[in-house]
Amino acid sequence: MQGKRVLLVENDKNDLAAITDLFIQAGHSLCAVGDAYAALGKLSEGQYDMVVSALNLPKMTGIELLVKIKEFRTALPVILIASGICVKEAVEAIKKGADDFILKPLLPETIKSITSGFYRDSPAENTSAENGKYTIITKNSEMNRLLDDAGEIANSRASVFIHGESGTGKELFARHIHRCSDRRDKPFLAVNCAALPETLMESELFGYEKGAFTGANARKKGKFEAADKGTILLDEISELDYQLQSKLLRVLQEKEIDRVGGTVSIPIDVRIIATTNRDIEKQIEEEKFREDLYYRLNTIPVHLPPLRERKDDIPFLVDYFIEKYNIIERKVVKGLTEDAIRILMEKQWKGNIRELENIIERAVLMCKGSIIDEDDLLLNGRPRPVCPVGYPLMQEVSLREIEKKVIYQTLDRTNGNRTHAADILGISVRTLRNKLNEYREKMTVS
Repeated sequence: MQGKRVLLVENDKNDLAAITDLFIQAGHSLCAVGDAYAALGKLSEGQYDMVVSALNLPKMTGIELLVKIKEFRTALPVILIASGICVKEAVEAIKKGADDFILKPLLPETIKSITSGFYRDSPAENTSAENGKYTIITKNSEMNRLLDDAGEIANSRASVFIHGESGTGKELFARHIHRCSDRRDKPFLAVNCAALPETLMESELFGYEKGAFTGANARKKGKFEAADKGTILLDEISELDYQLQSKLLRVLQEKEIDRVGGTVSIPIDVRIIATTNRDIEKQIEEEKFREDLYYRLNTIPVHLPPLRERKDDIPFLVDYFIEKYNIIERKVVKGLTEDAIRILMEKQWKGNIRELENIIERAVLMCKGSIIDEDDLLLNGRPRPVCPVGYPLMQEVSLREIEKKVIYQTLDRTNGNRTHAADILGISVRTLRNKLNEYREKMTVS
């Protein structure tokens, strides 16, 4: 049996050290956190095979954490551990979906038992599609059908083309397909086709040889080579330069790439998943997208529904985002008022899940108490006045300087991630890139 990825939730330092040693000695990889909110944050960031949680935790009990996890990841085993006999709690835990209830101290035999007992038919050891399914938060019937379909096609080598509006979770769905496939232990690389200028995208995708152009001082592999035996996501492929589309078509046909400046073709084994928020057929009519490339990519088409067509998921997504930003912003928001929930349910969500996340992130930050109300959502067209950090309200500052400072602050907040920063700012990655180039040019002139 291969090692498992275990999320341990334990706030007792002595128990934490002892249990950590047991799992590591048994050959498992382990991530340890001290409270339930941190555990929910880790579950939002990565994939785990099981959760082992102490019963008594600060802020949220182990049973409350169990309920939260089972709302979205029914198949994920959750085991509760306690220091003494707690018959009432044990019965409650099992009723609410705990896979086991174990007393401390844990022994090597205990670790062996719990890590083998729940994985005899585990998805990590076969081709079942269930592994990772619940990383996508949904109870919507159409989304669950798509997730089931993704499991069916996961091990195919055929290209997948995911269509959907901005913010519907196309990249997350692509990652789900990869996790369900037999390529799950190989690389998954995402390339935003709108994030780089056309002049750089070719070398980014296909790599280059030493001396291929000025500054090419050494050979460099491109994304396709780096993703060999794995999956590459071509995000927003409709933004790809028309000439580069021809080169991509050859990759799909011949299963090989040519580095820039190279003379030898390099064979590759890469599953290609592409996404778009555009009307591709219209792009083809306008000769902005190659028809032959479209048919190669569209072997398995997937159409993700917009949030307005899956509003039954909004309450679950809201809970998830509140938990996430409670951790990031160190807040203790517990939920929303009925009026706030009603407003969210009535909204049409042109920006889909990404827009919902941005609104909840801001609401958690603005919330003065523990419950978000309609004013915290800032959806009534009259947002609270906010002065950019570092600028007093009465100081005379040009609009351009304020814009520049807000952009740089957002980039700093996202650790330089331009895609995330553009989402927060409500602009495209290309617009953000052009703004940054404009600022640099102004600095050079001055």
